[in-house]
Amino acid sequence: MNLDAALDRYDLKILDALAIDGRLSWRELAEKIGLSLTPTLRRVRRLEETGYILGYSARLDEARLGHAISVFVSVTLTAQTEEAISAFEREIAKAPEVMSCYLMTGGADYLLRVLAPDLAGYQAFLMNSLTRIPGVAHIQSSFALRPVIQRPAPPLG
Repeated sequence: MNLDAALDRYDLKILDALAIDGRLSWRELAEKIGLSLTPTLRRVRRLEETGYILGYSARLDEARLGHAISVFVSVTLTAQTEEAISAFEREIAKAPEVMSCYLMTGGADYLLRVLAPDLAGYQAFLMNSLTRIPGVAHIQSSFALRPVIQRPAPPLG
């Protein structure tokens, strides 16, 4: 994200506080950043309207919800044309197992994070979804053993 010169230290404090705990009350947020309630609310609304705050969500326990396996999948396409890239992105967006998909530089064209209930579930995703997308040349799967660090991205500044 290109940080706008209009972001000051209070805006950065708001972004940092909400990235850590998006459930803060407006009063708690105002106290944390050192402003009164009304200017804090105005700033949050402006940060939402200008796209610095994209939304609010809860972090869920994926394993407790039946997603015991997290797999990072490198995908290489047969061609890197705009048409091939668009076709892959349209198709991969339909797969509910894919939590994130990044267009990459380097050895692979895409890096996916896929959730599955077990090895059979992951194999089903491979066989019924990923390998059926036209233009997929190579797939490499890496199974996550456990998360070590998970944190929100801090605002720059």
